[in-house]
Amino acid sequence: MMRIIIGSDHFGYHLKEDLKTYLQEQGHEVIDAGWHSPTEPVDYPDIAVQVAERIARGEFERGILICGTGIGMAIVANKVPGVRAATCHDPYSAERARKSNDAQIMTLGAQIVAPTLARMLVDHWLASEFAGGRSAPKVAKIKAIDARYRRMPGENRDETE
Repeated sequence: MMRIIIGSDHFGYHLKEDLKTYLQEQGHEVIDAGWHSPTEPVDYPDIAVQVAERIARGEFERGILICGTGIGMAIVANKVPGVRAATCHDPYSAERARKSNDAQIMTLGAQIVAPTLARMLVDHWLASEFAGGRSAPKVAKIKAIDARYRRMPGENRDETE
């Protein structure tokens, strides 16, 4: 079983709770990074960066982020060096996010994906592993781009680079 971190904003709260229970019933260790209210607003970047940083540090095997569309969470998570997050709305994209792109974080849109479909997407994603093969050089290029633009905290970059 896997160690999974899950987080949402207030729009994704109910779907997060559903998936958290579903994953725990399957025997996964699930840590809830928040949000803890469906009515009290929270800015999704605050949750996304927390989950992405913990994935980047290797504390969890996979992460799931949920907001209204899944897009904002993916944008934020992908800003954290070493993280690959993918928004998934169908089984094929969930599978390919892992097999082709080695995505450690899946993002979902609670206003787009119903709980039953979300469970199916999570199942496909968790059952898939990075296939390497033709995708390996592409993921290596993603990692090289990541390393090229990575900044250490407090580091200033010469704008002429």
